[in-house]
Amino acid sequence: MRISARELLGQLLDTDSFVSWDRPPITVAATMRYREVLQKAAVAAGTDESVLTGEGLLRGHRVAVIACEFGFLAGSIGVAAAERIVSAVERATELGLPLVASPTSGGTRMQEGTVAFVQMVKIAGAVAAHKAAGHPYLVYLRNPTMGGVFASWGSLGHMTFAEPGALIGFLGPRVYHALYGQPFPEGVQIAENLYRRGVIDGVGTVPLFRRIAHRALSVFSGVPDSVVAEQDRRSFGRTSAPVPAMASAGVSAWESVLISRRPDRPGIRDLLRHVTQRVPLSGTGQGESDRTVVHALARFRGQPCVVFGHDRSGQQDDAMGPAALREARRSMALAEELRIPLVLVIDTVGASLSKEAEERGLAPEIARCIADLVTLDTPTVSVLLGQGTGGGALALLPADRVLAATNAWLAPLPPEGASAIVYRDIAHAPELARAQRIRAADLHADGVVDRIVPEFPDAADEPVEFARRMVAAIGAELAQLRAHPDADLRALRKARYRRLGLPSSTD
Repeated sequence: MRISARELLGQLLDTDSFVSWDRPPITVAATMRYREVLQKAAVAAGTDESVLTGEGLLRGHRVAVIACEFGFLAGSIGVAAAERIVSAVERATELGLPLVASPTSGGTRMQEGTVAFVQMVKIAGAVAAHKAAGHPYLVYLRNPTMGGVFASWGSLGHMTFAEPGALIGFLGPRVYHALYGQPFPEGVQIAENLYRRGVIDGVGTVPLFRRIAHRALSVFSGVPDSVVAEQDRRSFGRTSAPVPAMASAGVSAWESVLISRRPDRPGIRDLLRHVTQRVPLSGTGQGESDRTVVHALARFRGQPCVVFGHDRSGQQDDAMGPAALREARRSMALAEELRIPLVLVIDTVGASLSKEAEERGLAPEIARCIADLVTLDTPTVSVLLGQGTGGGALALLPADRVLAATNAWLAPLPPEGASAIVYRDIAHAPELARAQRIRAADLHADGVVDRIVPEFPDAADEPVEFARRMVAAIGAELAQLRAHPDADLRALRKARYRRLGLPSSTD
């Protein structure tokens, strides 16, 4: 059973809120036979083209919508359909509306030849302009979505979900069989597989997507929940004021390292249990996914943001690889495009040391992450939550504000590794940890960290209280950063890292 365009709109939008933007399809050059085909398709589908456009309310959010109708010549896109899509995208951009697109299509309309094929360029261009203007673009792929549609506007969403079991791919199975004389491998072009592989963000029914889209639109709006934010600011001021370096001076660097390695220490997932409007994202959107990281949209005490970070629960057997860093760069691009803050959580045993990681560009990805963060045009907060080892930690560090838990630390290598380099053994790890000034108190004194969020005395012994305290701290920092123009933040960020490590008298 396929969901028609009208059924989709009925399930996605608030009751009776849809208003059509469609005008009669433009006339295209057509043979008598093709005109007859179009007439029959209109009767069969109950629509005048393969796509419907308009606007409506999605749980109160005003949105523009584009919905394909598979019943009209398999949802294929010709010149008239493309013109309708582009007109709707441009109108959404002019009105400043979020755009929700739901393709279901066999691809380009073969009856119109190459001129229909190149329509995907102007559709993709219109979507790119919409996104460049800072407006959200959400995609819900229906069964099936194939060919040029998937390879253009179907793959450009800030967030992309798909119908369960949907056939999604570039080359249709029938075409593949005709060209190569054998069936396409089973299970590859299925929504669930693409989700596992990091091509799309999730799979769900239309009602589920409606709920997820509502949360995403709430975050994408960039508008803080002022009541929650003010309550949190007052609470944070009472219970989580900046902790001077001396407050954690009693714990040695090596003790902090051991504490940070406790398997029951709260991680990024524990923080996300105490945020609102959470929407999990997945993968790079380019066929890569790394289980050692978490990527989501969320509100920290009313403050909307993109959040990305290391997941200690996913690092039992694996260190982070290049795909994790490409996911990080996706989160950076998403935050910048939508002009909302970015929160980065550092809690990693380090980057992967493997042949595959080297060949897939681990070091260049670390470099690109650092460069992107230093120049990003949106407020940024970085959080040292636990372990901070090597380039994988450094890749998420540059930010407008850097927070650290009492027992978090940052080092070029684990202390054992540093000991092995300097002393040819690991027995000197505690000594190296102290000498390298890796603990939060020393990082605060050296200007790497701006604020220490306390543990009383160990986050693993108070996981809920600590998580709430850290979420409140992040929310308060986001609220303060939003008061500054992005250009000022970028200049201050650059100056901060330019001066780092220099004597205080040097400017």
